[in-house]
Amino acid sequence: MTAPIVARVGTATHTGLRRALNEDAYLAEAPLFLVADGMGGHQAGDVASTTVIAEFRGLQGRGSLSIDDISFALARARAAVDAIAGGGATSAGTTLSGVAVAEVDGVGYWLALNIGDSRTYRLAGGVLEQVSVDHSVVQELIDAGELVAADAQRDRRRNIITRALGAGSTGEADYWMIPASVGDRILVCSDGLSSEVGDEEIREALLRHEDPQAAADLLIARALELGGRDNVTAVIVDAIHVTTRPGAGGAAGIDDEDIDSDTRPRAEAMGGMR
Repeated sequence: MTAPIVARVGTATHTGLRRALNEDAYLAEAPLFLVADGMGGHQAGDVASTTVIAEFRGLQGRGSLSIDDISFALARARAAVDAIAGGGATSAGTTLSGVAVAEVDGVGYWLALNIGDSRTYRLAGGVLEQVSVDHSVVQELIDAGELVAADAQRDRRRNIITRALGAGSTGEADYWMIPASVGDRILVCSDGLSSEVGDEEIREALLRHEDPQAAADLLIARALELGGRDNVTAVIVDAIHVTTRPGAGGAAGIDDEDIDSDTRPRAEAMGGMR
């Protein structure tokens, strides 16, 4: 039986130009395409991100997943990261963003999830949309009208997140169910990409290469050209077959040098994290 979404994938990751350790981890095998960006340093951030990704590996190989499948895996992942912190790495934590293949009445959907400030984008019909909403102090300020988006990249609070797995956070993940279409291109990335490369340039890079691996490599290279101040990871997922309803169609084959670029929980940076 054909999965509701059949995809081809490209992945790339890099430590960046200022880091000694890559605390990003990713999973890119159907039905899950995820990026986790750890925080807390060696024996904390890198362990947290790889631990979370490991919890989701048990879901690999299924045709599709439900929100319950994801939420149960998230609960296990949170407990596993909290156990790391219990071992003395009190700042251990990680973001998590991405999509799972899902279905409703046999129809293919993207089940997007996010906690933290890693991002999930969807390119469809040449239009790039940020699906996820950053869980960050800067995003809260933008939403409140206290900061304009154009200034966000240079704001000193740009790497302070308000939700995470671990790091003292109890904040829950957000979910979205998005009808899938052939030709959809999903980008899941750590903030090492989105903090260096603007949305319009991301869109142009995604449009430039039909091959998702070439597009992922291009995005990583561009982030490094623009400074590479953080670990950077990109997972690109192309829908090449989507099951739709009969007759619906679609089934087919401040000085930048002074800005700390490391993601930090608000508990550590501002004294409280929800």
